[in-house]
Amino acid sequence: MNKTIYLIHGLRNESYIEFSSRMMQLVNTVAEESCQKNVKLVYTAEAPPAISIIPFKKKMIASVSIYTDNEDMVPADQLVNSEGFTGAYRVSEVLPVAYVKNWPDGELTPGICLLTLFNRKKGIDYKTFIDRWHNSHTPLSLRIHPLWNYSRNVVEKLITETSTPYEGIVEEQMQTDAELLNPFRFFGNPWFIIPRMISVYRDTKAFLDYSRIETYLAREIIIKS
Repeated sequence: MNKTIYLIHGLRNESYIEFSSRMMQLVNTVAEESCQKNVKLVYTAEAPPAISIIPFKKKMIASVSIYTDNEDMVPADQLVNSEGFTGAYRVSEVLPVAYVKNWPDGELTPGICLLTLFNRKKGIDYKTFIDRWHNSHTPLSLRIHPLWNYSRNVVEKLITETSTPYEGIVEEQMQTDAELLNPFRFFGNPWFIIPRMISVYRDTKAFLDYSRIETYLAREIIIKS
C-alpha cells in the first residue's frame, strides 16, 4: 500500500477549535473518495504546556496520511489547495511498534502523539542518516520511551514543488498524556532520567539538523480504516 502525507498549518488568527473543525471537515471530505483505502489525521488540538522538557512548537499543524493501492496517485486537490498547506510527501512507512486498533473510525485514538519533522545533519550522507536513524535512534527510543505506536516515515519524494523539504516524519504515541508530558514517565525514574536524556540528545544530534527539528503535541483520529 502506498502512503502520502500532507502537512497543513493553522492560520494566523485561527483558534485551536477552529483549526480542529476545519481539518476534520477537510479530511472527512477527502475520506469519502473511493480511492482512499485509509485516512488518518494527526493534529494539534490544544496548546502545548508552557514549560516542558520537549521543545514543542506553538504553531498549529495537521498531518494527513492517505493510503492507497494506486502507486501513481494524483495529489488530493482539497488538501493541496487548503489554506496553510505546507507540503505533500510520498513516504515509506515502517511501524517498529504498533497498537491494535479496537475503537471505531472517527473517534480520538487513546493517548497522545508526538509529531516530529526533521532533516539530516549537515555533513553526513544520506546512507549514514538512514543507518543512524533506523539502527541507532529507533532502538534507543523503543528502549527508553513508553511508546505504544511508532510510525516512522522516510520521505521518498516531494509531491508538489512548493513543499517544504523534510526527510523524515515521525509519529510517536503514548497511551496516556502523562507518559509524554511527565519527564519521569517519558524518560524513566529519577535514577536514570539524566543519563537517558543525555544519551537521547547525543544520539539525535549525531544525525539530525538539531536547529531545524520541529516537534508538536498532537492527537490522532483514524477517519477511515
